Amino acid sequence: MKEKPGIPKGTRDFDPLEISRREHIFDTIREVYRLHGFRPIETPAMENLSTLMGKYGEEGDRLIFRILNSGDFTAKVDDKDWKDKNAARLSAQLSEKALRYDLTVPFARYVVQHQNDITFPFKRYQIQPVWRADRPQKGRYREFFQCDADVIGSDSLVNEAEFLQIIDKVFSQLNLDVVILINNREILAGLAEYIGFADHMTDITTAIDKMDKIGLEGVGQDLIDRGLTNDAVEKLKPVLELSGTNKQKIEVLSQILASSPVGMKGIEEIQEVLDIVDVTPLQCSLELDLCLARGLNYYTGAIIEVKALEVPMGSICGGGRYDDLTRVFGLKGVSGVGISFGADRIYDVMQALSRFPDGIGTYTHLLAINFGPKERDYCLPALENLRSVGVQCEMYPEPAKVKKQMQYADKNKIPFVLMAGEEEINKGVFSFRDMQSGEQQQLMLEQISTFLLKFLD
Repeated sequence: MKEKPGIPKGTRDFDPLEISRREHIFDTIREVYRLHGFRPIETPAMENLSTLMGKYGEEGDRLIFRILNSGDFTAKVDDKDWKDKNAARLSAQLSEKALRYDLTVPFARYVVQHQNDITFPFKRYQIQPVWRADRPQKGRYREFFQCDADVIGSDSLVNEAEFLQIIDKVFSQLNLDVVILINNREILAGLAEYIGFADHMTDITTAIDKMDKIGLEGVGQDLIDRGLTNDAVEKLKPVLELSGTNKQKIEVLSQILASSPVGMKGIEEIQEVLDIVDVTPLQCSLELDLCLARGLNYYTGAIIEVKALEVPMGSICGGGRYDDLTRVFGLKGVSGVGISFGADRIYDVMQALSRFPDGIGTYTHLLAINFGPKERDYCLPALENLRSVGVQCEMYPEPAKVKKQMQYADKNKIPFVLMAGEEEINKGVFSFRDMQSGEQQQLMLEQISTFLLKFLD
């Protein structure tokens, strides 16, 4: 007996209902992006490995899915590395391409490659899948979609404030209660100076980024393992535990980081973003979170994460400013800032809360019952007429028993059924049935069309 086929762990099939719900999320995000003047682009699923490596930090680089070279992929392998089983060197020789880890680095590559065709500031959005060789678990997949938007070629903090407004609109329209967390990498750099370990910025942000998983004590131990002293860790802990309003936190930070120019710059930027947002207040909560680090190395300024308040889940949206990302591809002095909605996690949250609107998953609005060739030919022109005005309709392909055709409509959540027998054909009408109420009446095609257009409006 053949083994039942399957799919790799961390990937999923999607049925029509799931696709419909996912499209609802994508369409909501896409509509808000366009309202704010963002334009779509797409990039390839695979990139040169050299494009991706070194952009995500040590842990991120390990999660990049590499693609074996075509043909004899061992041809370029050094015999000594093969004999020594040097995994790092072998990987670089066996693979020259990789699946994209996110959409931001490929976007930076796109900007550099097409810089002569782009008008700056360039506002783009991109909704495509990405891949990470992560351990699959609840809310974490190896293949998943990101819904990115970025502004590149502008230093203005108005962009950060606009992204906060976009986040607020999207989750308000999706009917989800969230909190937006915001911090600044320059504040974190100031804190690294404050505790005497300015040269350990990457270690500090990588450890802090695990706060949700391992807690404050775990972060402290991780920092010690990375070379920080007990005194430095104890000095940092009260800052990470700061509570109160955003204003109160900023006041305390201003005292702590008074002697750090980079830290004060971060505080000033956060304050300016908060001031801009106050002009058009958000519906959701906005909180300065000093434990927010976002360990990706390319962030240089503001960093943002969004958490659902009603369901335990990791970040469902995140982003930040990256002043130096295009520099590694040869384009200097171009600042960028962006966000990414985690559509798969958003789906899981909405599913857990039953927040998808009624009617999602209905692909056909009307089914024509097939009684035979004569009745079929009478109904087909009517279906084409309805399709021409936007009604999604179909005819059952075979003249099966009426009960079977009705069951088909019921199982596929088709709300209306069209029928025509000898009586209807002679009168030039159709029997029109509401599947929910069971009500049925004979109507002219124009009456059916008018009713369905009002129903779909």
